[in-house]
Formats: sequence, C-alpha cells, structure tokens
Amino acid sequence: MSHGLYLMTALAGALYVLAPGPAFLALFSLAATRGRGAGARFVGGHLVGDVFWTALAFAAIIGVNQLGPLLFDLLGIACGLYLCWLGVKAVMSRGDALPPVGASRPLMTGIMFGLTNPKAYPVSVAMFTALTAHYASGLSWQAAPQLLASALAGFILADILLVWAAGLSPVRRFFLRHGTAITRVVGLMFIAFGAKSLIDAGRGIAARS
Repeated sequence: MSHGLYLMTALAGALYVLAPGPAFLALFSLAATRGRGAGARFVGGHLVGDVFWTALAFAAIIGVNQLGPLLFDLLGIACGLYLCWLGVKAVMSRGDALPPVGASRPLMTGIMFGLTNPKAYPVSVAMFTALTAHYASGLSWQAAPQLLASALAGFILADILLVWAAGLSPVRRFFLRHGTAITRVVGLMFIAFGAKSLIDAGRGIAARS
C-alpha cells in the first residue's frame, strides 16, 4: 500500500485538531489560567473523542456504515444537552476571576467534550475524505487499523503543537487579560452548537416518525 495514504491520513488528523473551534478556545483559555499541564490533560481527554469519531468516519468512508440514523440522532441529543449545559454554566458564571471551561476537571471535560462534539463526525468524514480520495483503492477494512494509527499520530503531533503554543507568555497574557470575555464567548459557542445539534436530531427523528 502507498505510504502516501498514511501520510495524508496523518495530515488530515493534524488539520482536524488544528481547525479552530470551541475546543480550541477552551484549551487556550484553560492553559492561560491553569498552565500547560491542565491544557495537556484537556487535549488528552479530547483525544478519546477524536479517535472514536475518526473510527466511525473511516467506517463511513470505507462504505460499511450500518449503525443507522437513529443512533446518530440520539447521540445528537446527548451532544446538544451537554453542550448547552456547559455553555450556560460558562455564560452565567460571575466574578472577576471567572474560571475557564473545564478548569476544575480538565481531563474529564476533555473526554466528555470530545465524545459529544456534534461537529466531530461530519468534519472528520469531510477532512479524511478530501485528503485521502486520491488513494481510494487503498481504503479497506484490512487497512483500517493502520489508517487509525496514522490519524492518531497526526492528532498527537497537533495536540503537542497546540499545548506548546497555548503556554507561550504572550498568548497566556492575552487570554488572561480577556479571560472573562473569552470564556463567555466559548460558552455562547457551546450553546449554539448544542442547540443546532438538538434541532438536527429532532428533525431527523420527526422525519422518520
């Protein structure tokens, strides 16, 4: 099998992690107030969700997705409720020293957000499809473990880069200076993503009923 397929899969994994989003902002806010260690625990937890959704994305890309739409609608409801709860908690917090999302339990927050991110599945499918389409003949169930390992390598390299960048002094000063506003913006983004997930899941269930 072409080594280019593994290289492009790793690149897709890295770009998937590096694409800005709620988790991106949450990491930088967390690292600014709690240091690189907390940020590393957050992305380490988020990695669980990255691997989970990427495995499902590969199943869809390879062409054997038999999980059914109802499961994804139920997952969408769980996504929406969790993200709305997390967002409201961030927006409604008071005080000058407003803690960033996940400050108390960064590892568990990373795991939960990674597993309930409503954009993870469609984004991962789009990203991996776009960058591996040239090697479509090599996409098979036999190659799936190696492809997942390549994606994992890309995830880890990108996570290391993000944690390093989040701990730089100028970056931390910026997020500390504007921490309250940034945390509330992240909270609003969580609510928006959660609401969209709930609406999409509701429409899917209603269409089949």
